[in-house]
Formats: sequence, structure tokens, C-alpha cells
Amino acid sequence: MTAPLTIVPTSTVRLRFGSAFAMFRNRKSIAGLVILGFFVLVAIFADVLAPYSPTQLDPGARFSPPTPEHWLGTTHIGEDVLSQVIHGTRGVIVVGFLAAIIATIIAIVVGVISGYLSGWRSEGLSALTNVFLVIPGLPLIIIVASMFEDPPLWVIAAVLGLIGWAWGARVLRAQTMSLRNRDFIQAARANGEPLHRIITVEMLPNLMALIAASFVGTVTAAILGLTTLSYIGVIPVTTYNWGTILNWASAQGAFRQNQWWWYLPPGLCIAAIGVALSLINFGIDEYVNPRLRSAGERARAMKKKGLNINDTVTAVRTTPTNEAR
Repeated sequence: MTAPLTIVPTSTVRLRFGSAFAMFRNRKSIAGLVILGFFVLVAIFADVLAPYSPTQLDPGARFSPPTPEHWLGTTHIGEDVLSQVIHGTRGVIVVGFLAAIIATIIAIVVGVISGYLSGWRSEGLSALTNVFLVIPGLPLIIIVASMFEDPPLWVIAAVLGLIGWAWGARVLRAQTMSLRNRDFIQAARANGEPLHRIITVEMLPNLMALIAASFVGTVTAAILGLTTLSYIGVIPVTTYNWGTILNWASAQGAFRQNQWWWYLPPGLCIAAIGVALSLINFGIDEYVNPRLRSAGERARAMKKKGLNINDTVTAVRTTPTNEAR
């Protein structure tokens, strides 16, 4: 006899997704999202914010330090550094997020399916993940870049995404294997729920924290990979990003001549976006790890009461006793 079909209310599904995204409600995640949102807005409105074209020359202001006309100085041929940094933000954000989207989608498909299934199909997907874990990314990107005279950003992002999904898939597979024997999964399976509904409705809301952490980590790795490859010259310098600015500064001796206005701004931008992504990841870790979450809640509660969280002795509230009759 088949068990009766149960319908999950829409409000319950919304509650699950809402609780899954509660990881972004702490101060660390909010601070990281604000900084990251600033760079995203700069990338979107780069044409409006940049005072000049990144290739516009000012022959009378070569190697010029910051001035009212050029807030971050100029390069060796009179290009405005601020305009290059603003336009370079677009390439960094596009490659970082596009590579993370590609890697996260592949990680979800391979990791969740291999964790839910069993037998040769699960082992085959696990072996595929292990192969991509050991593929060297730098030689592959060099080979792909050599096939294009000027590789577009989506090609670079696709390569970074294809070599960056394996670690997230391993983590999702392990968590899915622990979820597939839970009571609510067994109940959904007994009710005859199709595989796609079990994964999307029952499993994915419980995996949102790990998926978000994997996404943020992949964005960080893709941005660092792009800037590193641009700096060492693997990616053509015609593709503007913070790494190509550092490449030009290094080639023209800006480091030796201490022309800080050329190399310091892109370096600080790389550090700032790294801090933003790290804060988001710290917030996710605090949400996922029960010990960190309880410690954070206890610290916030103590601050509201005016107590010092670093005190080794906790104040004890005493209650007056009735006088003996």
C-alpha cells in the first residue's frame, strides 16, 4: 500500500530558504557585502565614474603624482591611473562572479547527485571529482590563452570555473551523504517524490550555507587567479584589470622608482575585495558552525548588558533572602 502524498506548503518552503540565507544577517557578512557591493557598483557604472578613458593620453603629465586633474596620478605615457583602476574593476568582478557561477553549478550537480545516489554512478562521479582536483590549473590556462590573440573575459572565467568546482563538489557530496538518510528525506522517498524534487526542495535548502561558502571561496580564487595571471603576463595586457595595471607598473619600473600612485591603488583594491570576501566567509562559518554561532550570540548578549566579553569571571546576580523570623 502506497503512503499518502503530502503537500509541503509554500510558506514552509519559503521559511526554509529564509532560514538558509540567515547566514548573511550578522555584522561580518553585512560589512563584507557592503564592501563587495561598492565594487559591483563601480564595475557597473565604470563608464560614468571614470573621469577619462583608460587609454586616453595626457602628454604633459607623464609619471605625474596625484593632482586635481588626475586624482591617482598618471602612467609613463600619461594615462589616468584612476580611470584604469575603475575600468579594471569590471573585468575582475565579471571574471570572479562568472567563474564562481560556473563552478558552483557544476559542484551542485556533481556533488549532490553523487552524494544522493549509490553504486557505480556515485563512485564514477567521485572519481571525476578527484581527477579535477589534481588537474594543474596554470598550464591549462596558459594553453587556452595561447589559442586566442586576445581571449575574452568569458573564456578566462570558463577556464577558471572548470578547474575550480571540484573542492566544492567534494564538500557537498559528503554533506549530501549525511542528509540522504535523514527522516524527512526517507519520508519524501516513501511518498514517491521524484528525484529532482527531493534534491531541490528537501536537500538544497539545507545545503545553502555550504553552497554560499563554496561560491564565495570560488570568487576569491578566481579573482586572485585572474590578477596573478595578468600580472605575470599570461593574459594579454590589453584586457584591463588590476593585474594588468600592476604588470605595466612593474615593467616600467614604478616599483623601483617608488611611484606608489601607480601600483598601490590596484593592490589596495585587491586587498579590499579579499577582505570583503573573507568577512562574508567568516559570517557563513559563524552560521554553519554551532560553536561559533553560540559564541557569537553569547558575546552579543553580553555586550547588550554592558558586560566585558574578555572578563574571566562572570558576574553573578544575587537575590535577597528573607530575614529569619
